[in-house]
Amino acid sequence: MSNSFVKHEDVQNLLRISAGLNTTDGDERFKSIMHRLLENICTLIDDYNITQEEFWQAINYLHELGGRQEAALLAAGLGLEHYLDLRQDALDAAQQRETGTPRTIEGPLYVANAPLSESHARMDDGADAGEVMWLHGQVKDTQGRPVENAIVDIWHANTLGNYSFFDQSQSEYNLRRRIRTGADGRYSVRSIVPSGYGCPPDGPTQKLLDRLGRHGNRPAHIHFFVSAPGHKHLTSQINLNGDQYLWDDFAFATRDGLIADPVKVNESAKIAERGLDGEHTEVRFDFTLCKAQNPDEEQRITRLRAQE
Repeated sequence: MSNSFVKHEDVQNLLRISAGLNTTDGDERFKSIMHRLLENICTLIDDYNITQEEFWQAINYLHELGGRQEAALLAAGLGLEHYLDLRQDALDAAQQRETGTPRTIEGPLYVANAPLSESHARMDDGADAGEVMWLHGQVKDTQGRPVENAIVDIWHANTLGNYSFFDQSQSEYNLRRRIRTGADGRYSVRSIVPSGYGCPPDGPTQKLLDRLGRHGNRPAHIHFFVSAPGHKHLTSQINLNGDQYLWDDFAFATRDGLIADPVKVNESAKIAERGLDGEHTEVRFDFTLCKAQNPDEEQRITRLRAQE
């Protein structure tokens, strides 16, 4: 059936009533968006001759997606979260705004209110016999000056690719810390080298990816929120160079400027200076924050997160 069926008067009336366009109540912008969405869905049904069986399979899929709480994971996997970053980059460029460290997706596994330390912290609880990692860097403004009192909020997976809170076998806030920078703008943490992970193999996200002929794997990476008074909040993550999925991330988070080179450290003086027991992997990454144009830009976006 041609999509001209959607233009029939009775269908158009149905869509207008469904979207609330025939009333003065409600939110006008939201109603317009819903009207467009409903019309696009109906047009899609016509264009691809979607059967009632297929339609209800899709509805059942949404039930499963919500039941497994994978909607945010799917949004990343379909590139929608990355699209938002690309679009914001284009908006910033059109406004000729200053640029700093690239943004990239948050992902669905952040947990708020991790322990706060001054300048340095240990992130792991010692239960995972992973390779010791010394992660450090500096927070600067676009003029290269250190940013004092910046909060570097860090979270990453363990050697099995699992995150605390979601993985009940880990201790509370394992591999999650917030670091406040001093006058030198520097932060450092002792942790373990994380592993990448894949979507739950029995979950709805991987089920959809299978239908698309795509894998659901992510490279080893470390998440960051970086914020400071007067500066635009940064949501980003770095990938560790050398991972097989570095440029084949199902969540499209890999970006130029966000790849860190792990370095093996075996110098006794540096090992002693850091209070470590032996050889370890060093990862350095500096952040550049841009000025905020209004107080709202200093805050992270509102979305459903654990313990927030």
